[in-house]
Amino acid sequence: METNPAPLAALVQMTSGIDPAVNLATIDRALAEAAAAGAAMAFLPEMSLLLDRDRQRSAAHIVREEDSPWPAALQQMAQHHGLWLHSGSMPLLSGDGTRRVNRAHVIAADGSIRARYDKIHMFDVTLPSGENWTESTAYAGGSAIEVVETPLGRLGLTICYDLRFPELYRALVDRGAELIAVPAAFTVSTGEAHWHLLLRARAIETGCHIIAAAQRGAHADGRATYGHSLAIDPWGAVLAEAAARNPDGDRGYDLALAPIAPDAATKARQAIPLARSRAVRSVGL
Repeated sequence: METNPAPLAALVQMTSGIDPAVNLATIDRALAEAAAAGAAMAFLPEMSLLLDRDRQRSAAHIVREEDSPWPAALQQMAQHHGLWLHSGSMPLLSGDGTRRVNRAHVIAADGSIRARYDKIHMFDVTLPSGENWTESTAYAGGSAIEVVETPLGRLGLTICYDLRFPELYRALVDRGAELIAVPAAFTVSTGEAHWHLLLRARAIETGCHIIAAAQRGAHADGRATYGHSLAIDPWGAVLAEAAARNPDGDRGYDLALAPIAPDAATKARQAIPLARSRAVRSVGL
């Protein structure tokens, strides 16, 4: 008896730049390819619509969600291409207009927005490479945990630096997550040191698929990102890793496809029943 094939996740690896119109055109081409390949859902990287560390220059594009053309543009693309879409994230103004937020959207194939998530943990670090990042000077961290039904299963939402906080991932599992999105714009130095290790660890300790679409390459704002977009199964095996073939900067992309087996999370959790074995419940930690 034939069984239905596992639905496909499409990971879009980008080199997003400082012109949102160019980034949107790149996304549209990538979604067309993903849909043609039979993907049920596509995942974009962090800051897919605008990646610009110059806060004065970027301010002209960053407005409240209700005033931004970006969500509607992505909704139209999802509907046109007939697939679900995770936006990665985009910079928007908070409701009161005083701070920015780093917001992800999950959009259904009918164009409706099914979930929103604001990145909780701000990237305030000074790295051994000498890079200094202080997201909290412009961005407010979110406070809500989000899990949403998708064609791939119950999807938990995180963004980039959230990856380093396993308690968030445990909370998503407690709310029913079967797979977790990690759109990212990892620096090269931290990516080389920690990207694969952390993503595989989060997959194993949660018994979830991890889908991490990433930025890669030299960007127009002067930064460089690590890439290596990954889909990982709940046993920690890498299902797909995006190649680094894009020669066209913000006008190009790399695409990776990964089958998301519906029963993989159940099998992994039955083999290693972390929820049943968690000792902290009995010792009061």
